[in-house]
Amino acid sequence: MNFSLSGIAASNGIAIAKAFRLENPELTVEKTVIIDIEAELARFESAVTQSKSELETIKEQTSKQISDEEAAIFSAHLLVLSDPELLGPITDKIKSEKVNAEFALQETSNMFIGLFESMDNDYMKERAADIRDVTKRVLAHLLGVSIQNPSMIADEVIIIAEDLTPSDTVQLNPQFVKGFITDIGGRTSHSAILARTLEIPAVVGAKTVMSSIENGSLVIVDGLDGNIIVNPDVETIAQYEEKKANYEQQKSEWARLKHEATITADGHHVELGANIGTPNDVVGVIDHGGEAIGLYRTEFLYMGRSQFPTEDEQTEAYASVLKQMNGKPTVVRTLDIGGDKELSYLQLPKELNPFLGLRAIRLCLEMKDMFRTQLRALLRASIHGNLKIMFPMIATLEEFRQAKALFLEEKAKLEEQGVEVSNSIEVGIMVEIPSTAVMADVFAKEVDFFSIGTNDLIQYTLAADRMNERVSYLYQPFNPAILRLVKNVIDASHKEGKWTGMCGEMAGDEIAIPILLGMGLDEFSMSASSILKARSQISKLSKAELESHIETILTLSTSEEVVSYVKKLTVTE
Repeated sequence: MNFSLSGIAASNGIAIAKAFRLENPELTVEKTVIIDIEAELARFESAVTQSKSELETIKEQTSKQISDEEAAIFSAHLLVLSDPELLGPITDKIKSEKVNAEFALQETSNMFIGLFESMDNDYMKERAADIRDVTKRVLAHLLGVSIQNPSMIADEVIIIAEDLTPSDTVQLNPQFVKGFITDIGGRTSHSAILARTLEIPAVVGAKTVMSSIENGSLVIVDGLDGNIIVNPDVETIAQYEEKKANYEQQKSEWARLKHEATITADGHHVELGANIGTPNDVVGVIDHGGEAIGLYRTEFLYMGRSQFPTEDEQTEAYASVLKQMNGKPTVVRTLDIGGDKELSYLQLPKELNPFLGLRAIRLCLEMKDMFRTQLRALLRASIHGNLKIMFPMIATLEEFRQAKALFLEEKAKLEEQGVEVSNSIEVGIMVEIPSTAVMADVFAKEVDFFSIGTNDLIQYTLAADRMNERVSYLYQPFNPAILRLVKNVIDASHKEGKWTGMCGEMAGDEIAIPILLGMGLDEFSMSASSILKARSQISKLSKAELESHIETILTLSTSEEVVSYVKKLTVTE
């Protein structure tokens, strides 16, 4: 019987293959009373050690095959397995209650998972997933149960699973695993991000795939539109084979633009850059024809480790990126920790509202020694390329002035010591707080550039946590209030002879691109894999024609009206 399902399109592409059900092993735990406590503690320690060894291997494979950024997921898992706040209560339970290790592990981990999952914070929910993944691995060793190994798959298949853990996903071999579908998950889950990195078509959050798709069934995964067809007929297969061929043809056409400049139909050049997290990501930027790095998220240097990176470590990382970019603009964001990103070794007090708390530049201005170390590393690396530095989460002009003063102090100190530094470093800010967007004309007199971070600008302007499903309807990139703020920032920068870029998700959106082009945005920064598609789209658009529609777009009342207007406009263009 053939039938269709739908979910969230998480990774582009179309795949047709037989279903392979990746099922969780039966990890049934019974409570038993133990007599030899020391033996039970040793058994638990052995299971933890085995799990650590496996995770070290997976981490190493991930670093080699994908990137250090993705490998950081497993650094986090290893930290979980070394965390006394998790391991302590387990061993205490074994000792005080004289219960078996399996029961103590499950009871304790379930308590932490429940606690984290109840929080309206995406970072904390990801920590729950990390604990679940790690616990399953340790529990399997305690029970003597084998976990399915996705890396052993040797036939062309589409994985069907309730969810894919990060350790499952990185073991998928794209030669055989042509796509995957899960019951749960979203576009920002680890598995979805890894699927896009591996370029495996994926649909997540489909809810009923494990209960409705049998092993060996023929399945079509449409990662472009989020559709799933099970046991398709010959006609449907032919339709999707054609759609797949068209998509591959389109990708080939985009690939031909790799070495081209990004120029509109009427001859206007804009810069297309990429967002990166580690030096290893630069290869993808170059492979996809990036003209710049519009956002280097330096916090990944600080994550998945037990202490702050040294000045030399940071200098090496920044220099590596600048050298690889070979003179192309590279915008480095200073440390943006806080909100949904935490460091295990930085014991900050818990905040009721972390997104409005001590984070990003606020934290750096409080922990000046840490900030000065990063600024010195950036200055030392600056001679290797075209460096631009931006400060995140700037809310007031005073914050920018304080941050720039520290930058200038460290520059002067290095020069006094005879250390060579560049004298052409541009210093700008992220515009992600409404107060900054409103006051852009004042900031524009002092900054060298703006980079609009739409992810935060949207949630702060509409007062809606973008990770909270109950208010997700308010996460509206095309809300006229957002568009007016963006236009205000671009106009203010141009009036002072400065430039504006955008490094939020909106920069690579096919509906947003015509609007931003018409508003005069100078630089678009997105995931590397989106660059060639955006370049192709921009080459077909007339900037002058789009400019004439901006005034009308800004008078529209709702996000829906804006989207409808732009769709009609680009169809007729």
